[in-house]
This record gives sequence, structure tokens and C-alpha cells, in this order.
Amino acid sequence: MGAVAEDGSRVVGSHSHPTDATRGPEAIVTDLVAMSQQTLAALASEDPSATVLGVGVGAPGPLDRHAGVVLLTPNLGWTNMPLRARLGEGLGLTAALDNDANCAVLGEAWVGAARQGRHIIGMTIGTGIGGGIVLDGRLHHGASDCAGEIGHVTIDLDGRRCGCGNYGCLEAYASGPAIARRAVEQIESGAESALVQMVGGNLALITAQTVYAAAEEGDEVADEVVSTTARYLGAGLANLVNIFNPDLVVIVGGVTQAGEKLFVPLRREVARRAFKPAVQACTIVPGTLDGLAGVYGAARAFLDQRAEGMV
Repeated sequence: MGAVAEDGSRVVGSHSHPTDATRGPEAIVTDLVAMSQQTLAALASEDPSATVLGVGVGAPGPLDRHAGVVLLTPNLGWTNMPLRARLGEGLGLTAALDNDANCAVLGEAWVGAARQGRHIIGMTIGTGIGGGIVLDGRLHHGASDCAGEIGHVTIDLDGRRCGCGNYGCLEAYASGPAIARRAVEQIESGAESALVQMVGGNLALITAQTVYAAAEEGDEVADEVVSTTARYLGAGLANLVNIFNPDLVVIVGGVTQAGEKLFVPLRREVARRAFKPAVQACTIVPGTLDGLAGVYGAARAFLDQRAEGMV
């Protein structure tokens, strides 16, 4: 989180903390309020004349922006959580809620790698896979705030079970945990890999970041996992390129650490599967705001919702 200037020119007092889903939603909201207060104190110290307009928050969905309620979060276990009201009451500020992936894509579209685009498809890759769709410069939410759930497009009818309960979702193959899991499966089936030494023999410590690092060093197992991940992501994106004909695709999250080892085969897979005119019109880039894309985007979501009279 952080305090964002109204024009998006800077962030003050930014910091982060891992979310422990086992503690439950109320404990997490208490943490969010305390962390927000730390950010506000840092802002007051740096710029005593600053006025705080409100608070924007991004959360996994599905959610109801108008009611400010998180309806369901498969990876956190929340149901019908009135997050907007809890944060607003805790901080004494007007609050706005949007999907976390929407926020990350909106941040990149506002001040990041996607700011030159008008029709943008964004994908966020971390614990899960999320997405956001910007059409003609405006974030598209759909009829019930569910637009952009890219991680839950089906890429294998009888595939791996996803946290959402479905089978064969893109998230079940190409999210951070899925990348680590596929590497572990190969090692457990007998493949030799430097990943074993990198985690001191404890395969439970393998993460997507470990896999990226090993691939960079030329490890065959890690390289194959990254290459296959690129194909999965490329297949999912090709569908969206054909449907929405974007001029820009931005990919946000830790997966960008894989660099060109991921992006070269990903772009190749999109070009192989999508219509040529759509591919020629589209640029695929990594995000540039690192861990702050969602912070910028949540602030922008607040400004937009305030302008629309939603908050």
C-alpha cells in the first residue's frame, strides 16, 4: 500500500506485508487499517499540507463494487465480506473497492507500461491469475463486476482441478504455485534438476521464483517448465486477442522475472494461435510498476468511482 498523488506522479510511504489467509478476514482488515495508518503518518511527515481524499482497495473477486462487498475469494476463503465499509470505518475515510487484478492493470494503464494503449488486456500472475480489460480507455467491469477473470478460462476440458472448483483453468497451470508444483512433479518422477540443491533438498521450498532463477542458469527442468508456462499463457491470451483485438497486452507480477525466457515463447504462441491482423496490431509487454501497480490502480479506481458518484 501507499499514498498516491492525485495525478499519479508519486507514491509516499509504500510498504507491504504477506497476507496470511488462515487468520481470517477480520484480522486481515485490522492489519490493513494499521498499515494504512502507518502510510498516512509517513505522508503527514513528508508533506504536512497534503489532503487525503479517500482510500481505494483492490481485492480478489468476484465482488460487488456498488455494495463494496467481496463475494468470494477462492484463495483466501472469504465470502460476503463488506471490505469497503470495514476499511472506511477503520480509517474514517471514504473508500472504494475494485478487483485487485483490475487495479493492477488500471495502474499500468494510468502511469505504467500500458499508458499508451487504448484497448488493453492485462494479466496478473501471482498466487492466482487475474486480469483486467480496458476498452477505449475505460476499465470494463461487465454486467456483474466479473469481467476479466482470465485465470479461469478453460484450457483443458479434463485438466487439473483449480481452486475455484473447476477443472482445466489457466490458473491451475500457470499461476506461481502451479509453476512450482509442475517443477516438483518432474523431480519426483525422476528428472534431475539443480532445483533440488537450490532448496537444500526440501522440494516444498521450490517457488516460481526459484524456477525462474534455475531456468536463467540453464537448468533443463526449470527451462522446460518456464517454456510450457509460456505456451499455456500464450494459448489463453490468443483467445483474448482474437475476442478483444487489443493494441496492448500487459503482464504484471512475479512471472515477469523470467524475462525473455517467458516472453519470447509467449509472443510466439500468441502469434501462432491468433489471427494475424490482431497479432500485428498488438504489443505484449511486462509491467513496469513492480509491486506498486495495484497501489496506483486502487487509487485510480477511487478517483474514477468518486467521479461516477459511486462513493
